[in-house]
This record gives sequence, structure tokens and C-alpha cells, in this order.
Amino acid sequence: MQKQDTSPLWAAFQDVNRRRRAIREFAPAALPDADVRAVLEEAARAPSSGNLQPYQLHWVREPALKARLAEACSGQRAAVSAPTLVIVAASREIALRTASQQLSYVEASSSLPQRSKDYHRGQVKMFRRVLELGSWALWTPLAALAALARPTLALLPIGHLGSRSGDARNASFAAQTLMLAAAARGIDSCPMEGFSAPRICQILGLPRGTVIPVVIALGHRAEKARLEHQWRREWPDLVVEH
Repeated sequence: MQKQDTSPLWAAFQDVNRRRRAIREFAPAALPDADVRAVLEEAARAPSSGNLQPYQLHWVREPALKARLAEACSGQRAAVSAPTLVIVAASREIALRTASQQLSYVEASSSLPQRSKDYHRGQVKMFRRVLELGSWALWTPLAALAALARPTLALLPIGHLGSRSGDARNASFAAQTLMLAAAARGIDSCPMEGFSAPRICQILGLPRGTVIPVVIALGHRAEKARLEHQWRREWPDLVVEH
């Protein structure tokens, strides 16, 4: 029998992880800016490929703007009732900008040893080359043909769709970290799909090429919020042991 972990750290994580639920009905009270800022700062610590962090988190709390975005989210209850929305927006351009910033940090750092500088310098340059060459239009049909022959290649971060898919995957790490951080801070959340990404980009003035993988509603659950037993698949169907 597997030994049960009773450490405080594990118990705290379980509590946070199980408190996080998709809440669709929020109380109208505004969230303190300090709480939202703290949650966003933790989301920024999420992992990403090459540490390129190809996303921005748009913190929306202005009522009129939030109402327009909620409409673009098909009027979902969570979007309408939440006092705060976070739009997760990702793009190749953000990743390229981050690569340049990261390279500047590495070159200027007085705390990194030369071995670390050489490693990070090489990594940043390699990922920047992939971003620049992988976005060429000719990769799109080639990547599609490769995926037809071998479906496991469908998620290669090259070509128009591949690059956008890679950006969205990396942004999803930040989104999940954000929701766990919110739960730890006593804030409820709801990740939403089913929105008009073009409309959201238009409202926020986001550039062409931006992908929006998820919109997250933040607030405190209303008393009437529906909470049911959290059903999950059975272990043998979920985990394949080798």
C-alpha cells in the first residue's frame, strides 16, 4: 500500500487544488487590486518553452469594458457576473519580444556564471531562430502533410497553425497557475471557451496573429452558485501505467 503523505505542504496543495472549481455565478463585490495583482504575479512564474512566456494577461475590471467582453463571451453567466476578467492573449510577436529581453538580461547579469550565460544565450538564440523561421508560410502546407502521415507531428510549432497552437499551449500553463493561485488567495475562478476571439481582439485592440486560448472570470462565488460533487474518471481509465 502506498504510504500516505501527511506533510503540511502536500495538504495545503490538496486544499487549494480541490477548492478550485469552475464557478459560474459570482457575487458582485469587486476584488481588491492587491489580491488580483498577487495572483497575476504568481501566474507569471508558470513554465514556458525556452522561458519565452509568449502571452500577456489582460486584467479587465472597468465595468463598461468588462460588459462588452462578457457579450463577446456569448453572455456566459460567469463572464457577466464576475467583477474581474483576465483575457489570456498569446502570440509569436510576444515570444520574440521576450527572447530579446531575456537575452539582454543574460548579457547584463552580474550574478550568472559564464557557463550559465553561455547556456541561456544558446537557448534563446535557438528558440528565436525557430520562431523566425518556423513562421514562414511554406511550413503550413508541409506541416499539414506531415501531420497526415504521422499525426504525432500535428503539434509541431511551425507554420501558421502550429505556431499559434504552441503559443496557446504555453499560455495554458500560466492560465492554470493563475487559477490555482486565485484559489490559494481565496478567489474563485472560471475558465471559459465559447467566445468570439476576433471580437475580443477588436475590443482590446490586439494585433493580428494574437490567439486567445481562454478567458478567466475571477471573483467570489455567489451564495446561489451551484457546486456539485466533482466527478472524475476512474484511475485505470485515466492513468496508463507502463
